Amino acid sequence: MTAATSVRTATSSAPVAEPPARFRDLLTSEWIKMRSLRSTPWTLALTALFVIGSAAVAALAEINNLRTMSPAARANQGFNVFVAFPAAGYMTLMLVAGSVGALSVVSEYSSGLIRTTTVAVPARGAVVLAKAVVTAALWTAVGTVISTGCFLISQAILNGQQAGVPLTHPGVLRALMASALLAPVCALTGLGFGTLIRHSATTMVTSAFTLVLLPPIFSQSARWSAAISHAMPVTAWKRLVQNWAPDPHSLAYSATVPGSWAVYALWPLIAVVLAVVVVRHRDV
Repeated sequence: MTAATSVRTATSSAPVAEPPARFRDLLTSEWIKMRSLRSTPWTLALTALFVIGSAAVAALAEINNLRTMSPAARANQGFNVFVAFPAAGYMTLMLVAGSVGALSVVSEYSSGLIRTTTVAVPARGAVVLAKAVVTAALWTAVGTVISTGCFLISQAILNGQQAGVPLTHPGVLRALMASALLAPVCALTGLGFGTLIRHSATTMVTSAFTLVLLPPIFSQSARWSAAISHAMPVTAWKRLVQNWAPDPHSLAYSATVPGSWAVYALWPLIAVVLAVVVVRHRDV
């Protein structure tokens, strides 16, 4: 009787191996990290309010121009792209999305949480991929809400001057999609910078400089300079929301629509692949 009790005690005290974390567990973990931060909903709400508000201001300013036009000129006005999607609002969106994407990685390094994460999940590449999926999903949703809100409020204001256009108007759907996807493109690019650099200040400066400040340096009048400019997300966004054909007599080199979509795909893809490769070769 005594021997049987000893056997049962030894069996019950044996360590039970924890099952490895599945990818959906990592997605859940990254989503909890993201939504548990108090700053996340405030940042998203204020950004959406600012960008949509900038579209409303641009539409109200455009009304003064429309009042000076003849009815015939107003009828040919078409889709006021940069009224619906003002550059000032979308430059701000790029900065915020890039910064929040970078902070999703950098904050773990600055707080030391990355050590706990890598101990719990030795597959660091899977952790980065989970962060990328959550970041892309969140900012795609935010970008869609902002893009749709900008279009609806601008057209509601312009309808008062019979200058609004429907969703089926040529160029509207492409501009809507390009503006919605600009946010995840910048957020994933920021995530890539954050993984490579790991320092908050340097990552923020690099993200802002690359996404917003660097492209205007390159002119459109020289082929090499235009090629660099066209490879930037902000230039690709401007070309995709542009609903008029480039001037064939212009001396400037123009980006193409397929090339601009390729820029949208390549920046986040390269950023995430580099991040996965780099974390696999680091101790932490």
